[in-house]
Amino acid sequence: MSNYKSLLSKVTTFIFDYDGVLTDGTVILTSDGDALRTANVKDGYAMQLAVKKGFNVAIISGGNSSSMNRRFEALKIRDFFLGVENKLEKFHSYLKEKNVRPDQVLYMGDDIPDFKAMKEAGVPCCPADAVPEIKAIAKYISALDGGKGCVRDVIEQTLKVQDKWMTEDGFRW
Repeated sequence: MSNYKSLLSKVTTFIFDYDGVLTDGTVILTSDGDALRTANVKDGYAMQLAVKKGFNVAIISGGNSSSMNRRFEALKIRDFFLGVENKLEKFHSYLKEKNVRPDQVLYMGDDIPDFKAMKEAGVPCCPADAVPEIKAIAKYISALDGGKGCVRDVIEQTLKVQDKWMTEDGFRW
């Protein structure tokens, strides 16, 4: 894990799982069947900032609910794929669509459905509370749990390495 920061200079694309990465993995089911999740506003800020800075930001999730759609739309994240059964297949099609190489991708996942796609990403990362199999292949394990700022952690580190953090119109704040 020690050399992961050198890999961040190549990153043009962030791909995140949703449940367990952008949330703590808890799902509250409403009486109308919607699945509600809690999300961290710092993660949301970092994702919308990455989009503004020209990065591709995608969500690939097996989950699917109207609340997820609304959150991504509010954050101006256009690339979200919900109800995905084969994340590796979606990973490949997304990279082809965006003309991105695997070594340009930071992929953050937390559980077995993310394993194969993470193995192919240049910078596989995970939250502190990921399952052991995912931690074993991660080049970086955030000190923060899923839904508790781990997404902000990796985006901020990447933007800092690329000198795109705390800048506006090319000038330092």
